Amino acid sequence: MLLEKKSIDILKKAVEKLESGFDLPEIKSQYNYEKIEEILLTVAERMRDNYPYFHPYYVGQMLKPPHPIARVAYMLSMWINPNNHALDGGRASSRMEKEAVKEIAKMFGFQEHLGHLTGGGTMANLEALWVAGKIHPEKIILASDQAHYTHQRISEVLGLSFAKVPTDCFGKIDVEALEEILKKKDVGTVVCTMGTTGVGAVDPLADLLELKKKYHFRIHADAAYGGYFTLASNLRKETIENYNLLREVDSIVIDPHKHGLQPYGCGCVLFKDPSVSKFYLHDSPYTYYSSDEIHLGEISLECSRAGAAAVGLWATQKMFPLERGGEFSAMVESSREAALDFYERLCLESEFVAFFDPELDIVIWSIDAKSTKEMSEKAEKFFLKAEKEGLYFSVFKYSSEKIKLFKEDIEVNSSYTTCLRSCFIKQEHHTYLDQIWSKLKSIELE
Repeated sequence: MLLEKKSIDILKKAVEKLESGFDLPEIKSQYNYEKIEEILLTVAERMRDNYPYFHPYYVGQMLKPPHPIARVAYMLSMWINPNNHALDGGRASSRMEKEAVKEIAKMFGFQEHLGHLTGGGTMANLEALWVAGKIHPEKIILASDQAHYTHQRISEVLGLSFAKVPTDCFGKIDVEALEEILKKKDVGTVVCTMGTTGVGAVDPLADLLELKKKYHFRIHADAAYGGYFTLASNLRKETIENYNLLREVDSIVIDPHKHGLQPYGCGCVLFKDPSVSKFYLHDSPYTYYSSDEIHLGEISLECSRAGAAAVGLWATQKMFPLERGGEFSAMVESSREAALDFYERLCLESEFVAFFDPELDIVIWSIDAKSTKEMSEKAEKFFLKAEKEGLYFSVFKYSSEKIKLFKEDIEVNSSYTTCLRSCFIKQEHHTYLDQIWSKLKSIELE
């Protein structure tokens, strides 16, 4: 079996239980089920034109199938289709959202918080920077040159000044370069990336907090990809120390639709200071709020929001509590173990080059070559050959000058070097690593 199907039987039982909770006359709706089946089978045919993101042989982008509990809970809620803008539109799912978000805030050590789910990390980061702009409207937003590109784009959308900070050879924000900018510019917020989507680097939050004492800026932690690693016990000592300091930042973003086992789109934004709600509160000319309790629509920029995302997340966190030493943290740790194992295997082979050991679960590597241009060409050819053999990686462009720091004898004859990038985001990756390695070794090198 490639695609899990047993949960479909569980879903049928759950739908029947949901239906039994409404004491109402039957609805005499007419659906053309023959046409539905015909079209759905056509959809299934069309959807086969995809990379097998669900399979461990896909070691490319950070894509993974949602856990069955998340998928089934999400689908179950579709028979109601709640809208978590207001309690009137999503009474049960709104409460589930608040409970689920509270658990995420607790995971990061926030005693108090204001937060909610979003359509994804981009929208969550937009809200965080929007609040940053409200607090410091004339000040600059800073992020590293390896931070997600959305920070610059979002700043442009919000009309905020933005500048990039150089990174070191490991993809982390350069603290000395950051301080030089802080000395010269009026900075309001520094984005600390807790797991870059390029190389999986965790910015040195401890150093940023020390600079904050001196220069009085806010810190926004973009943990969209790497946030759940705060539960992992098998990280480097300094990485664990940086994650433990997340309780000190001003805002955090995390994407449950990455390591959190959720369907797209499910992001989350958290603010340490609940008083930032004052920037959100508004009145609607057609208010249908039936409660004195704060509605989620009053503390979010998005209006209509899928209650299904909250239901899926709530159910998943009930099955896998967000705690160190638990079943969920073991899944995250397994991803890191797979990345470390893969890195160590690469280091033992002369035809491959692994540039630095992974901090989380992303490995950047390539085929050995005499020049950066040749390395790029070899990586691109290997990427295509692997795909033909049913093994799927992704490619990543890294500064050739940084590549030379790891391979001193290489000739730099290109600005950037195309490398291979492997994301071990699925908990099955470690179990399948022998098969992945065997397929990789069988691919002919030129």
